[in-house]
Amino acid sequence: MPTDAEHDAIEIQYVKGYPSLAAFIASDTYKSTFIYRRFDRLSARSLLYLQSELVELEAEQDALETEDQYSSTDELKGSRDWNILKARGRGESYERDQKRLCLVYEIRQKLKEYREALIRESTPLSLKRPGKRTLEAFRNKFMNADSSGENFPTLGGRSASILDDENELVTLRAWPHDDKLTSFLRRYFALFFVKRTTNSRLAYLSERRLKIVVASLYILLAATLLFGAVLNLYMVTDERKRLGLIAGYTTVFAMCLGLVNKAEGHQVFAACAAYSAVLVVFVSGNLGKTGKSGGAG
Repeated sequence: MPTDAEHDAIEIQYVKGYPSLAAFIASDTYKSTFIYRRFDRLSARSLLYLQSELVELEAEQDALETEDQYSSTDELKGSRDWNILKARGRGESYERDQKRLCLVYEIRQKLKEYREALIRESTPLSLKRPGKRTLEAFRNKFMNADSSGENFPTLGGRSASILDDENELVTLRAWPHDDKLTSFLRRYFALFFVKRTTNSRLAYLSERRLKIVVASLYILLAATLLFGAVLNLYMVTDERKRLGLIAGYTTVFAMCLGLVNKAEGHQVFAACAAYSAVLVVFVSGNLGKTGKSGGAG
C-alpha cells in the first residue's frame, strides 16, 4: 500500500484538451495564467446594435412629440399627467397613448440593457495584458512544445487560434512585481528562484524569494549611493571636484531610479532633489569642513 508521501508524489495526468488546460491555468499559485480573449470586435458590434436600437426608439418618441403639436388639449393630457397616460395606455380608446406607454417601457428596458453593457465592457478593457514571460509559457504549454514529436494545440477546431492575437488577450491577475530589476532577475536568473518543477520545461518561481532578493538589492544600492557619496566627498578637499562629484552621484542616482525601478517622472525629480540636498548639506556642514581641513593638513 503506498504511503502518504508516495501518494502526494503522484502527479495526476489529465486528458489533453480542456481538462489539461484548465488544470494548468489553476495550478499557478499567483493565478497569472488566467489568460483569456476579450473578443473586442464582437463586443463593439454588440454595443453598436444596442446603440442603434436606442436611436430608433428615440426617433419614434420624437415623432410622437411632433404629432402632439397638432393634437387637442384633451389628447395632450397624457403628456402632462403620468396617471392619465398609464390609464389611457392600458385602455383601448387612446391609441396614441397606448403606443406612447409601450414606448416608455421599451426605452426604459433597452436603456438599462445598454448602460449595463457599457459598464460590463469597461471592465475587460481595464484589465492588463499578460506578461511576456507568462504568455510565452502559456503558449508553449498550449502548443505542447515539450511533447515528443510535432507541436499541436491543446484545443482543437477554431479554438486552436485563441492565443494568436496578443492585443486581445488579458490576464485576470497580473504579476505582483513588474519593475525592471524584478523582470531582469526573473528572465536571466530564474534558476535561483525555482520553487516547483514539472515534467516539462515549465517551472514555477518563488515570488517571495524573488521579492526578498530585489528588496535586498535595492537596500544595498541605496546604501552604496548614499554612504559611498558621503565618504567620497569627505575624502576630496577641492570644492570644484566636490561639485562635480555631487553632479555625478545625482546623475547615477537618477539613472538607477529610471532604469532599475519603475518610478515615474515626478518621483524621480523629487528623489533626486532630496538626494542632492543631502550631499549639499554634508559639504556645507561641519563634517564636510572637517574633511577639508584634515585633507589640507
